[in-house]
Amino acid sequence: MTLKVEWLRGCATALVTPFKSDGSVDGERLTALVERQIEGGVRLLVPCGTTGESATLTEEEDRLVIRLTIEAARRREGARVIAGTGSNSTAAAVEYARAARDAGADAVLVVAPFYNKPTQEGLYAHFRAVAESIAELPVVIYNVPGRTSSNIAAATALRLARDVENIVAVKEASGDLSQIMSILRGRPEHFRVLSGDDALTLPMIALGADGLISVASNETPELMSRLCDLALAGSWDEARALHFRLLPLMEVNFIESSPGPVKAAMKMLNLLEENFRLPLVPVQEQTRARLREVLSELGLLEEQTARGNA
Repeated sequence: MTLKVEWLRGCATALVTPFKSDGSVDGERLTALVERQIEGGVRLLVPCGTTGESATLTEEEDRLVIRLTIEAARRREGARVIAGTGSNSTAAAVEYARAARDAGADAVLVVAPFYNKPTQEGLYAHFRAVAESIAELPVVIYNVPGRTSSNIAAATALRLARDVENIVAVKEASGDLSQIMSILRGRPEHFRVLSGDDALTLPMIALGADGLISVASNETPELMSRLCDLALAGSWDEARALHFRLLPLMEVNFIESSPGPVKAAMKMLNLLEENFRLPLVPVQEQTRARLREVLSELGLLEEQTARGNA
């Protein structure tokens, strides 16, 4: 039986990791970003995922980012932390998951092993081993074939949901609605399905999904959390109008490798310094121009200017 996790619903943010000009993690800025998310209505924080450039964080930095996120979240009622703890080594994923548990995370997000390209049986064994190593902590499995070169088939996700009590949800970023519908149709009671693509959030919730883990909410937590809340409440006309208003932002965030565009946008909003770790580099000028146009159309640049002049 799947563990019941009532709070795992709505808009979560896949947090960027801010770096200083010397390449170190900017802990003060990270705390401010978490607090901004909560002020904007987001109650689920996801550090150390793809958007957080986890692949270039050291183990020590990984733990720092998770700890700072937890500390900031604990100061606000109802905020929860789903720590990214994935690895293409099962032993390492177990170690990261246990560290997140010990730091006080409310759940972990475990991406499918990248580069190894395991079979479906290998994926099953990997996720089961990680979940059983932290049996008291909820686990969200993460399917993103475009990053990992392997796909968690619907049958495998459902098998894990039925066999492992603390595997409580899947973040689905395959873009395959047929596969997603198979999971939604066959899932056991209490198993949650979260969109991993901002642009598919509305159709997925219409089909029965429970929320999303968002990139665009880094830029506008208020609007993305509102979109999710409207859809979950069945306010389809309002949700549809907001979806189409936000769609250009959802799309522009991925015209270059993420989190390049979202960090560039956040720099324009004076939220962080636009620093990356190689092999990621700053976005091209045409991307920057399009980002500025989209942010202006949404009124976000004007809001930031008004706050700066207040």
